[in-house]
Amino acid sequence: MKELVEFIAKSLVDDPNQVIVNEIIGEQSIILELKVAPEDMGRIIGKQGRIAKAIRTVIKATAVKQNKRVIVEII
Repeated sequence: MKELVEFIAKSLVDDPNQVIVNEIIGEQSIILELKVAPEDMGRIIGKQGRIAKAIRTVIKATAVKQNKRVIVEII
């Protein structure tokens, strides 16, 4: 799932070298922290958070298939 978030983010931003995804594995869930360049933050969030919500939806759908709980945080 980390690779999927990274692929989606790199496809959206102007500077794909600044995309960093950290995976934090907890007891009940996995947290994916997405970091991008400050000038690309608007591209990742989108108008009214639509793109961020779409990214989270895709990742949650993937997580359900694997019986896991995933949280995507955009930093």
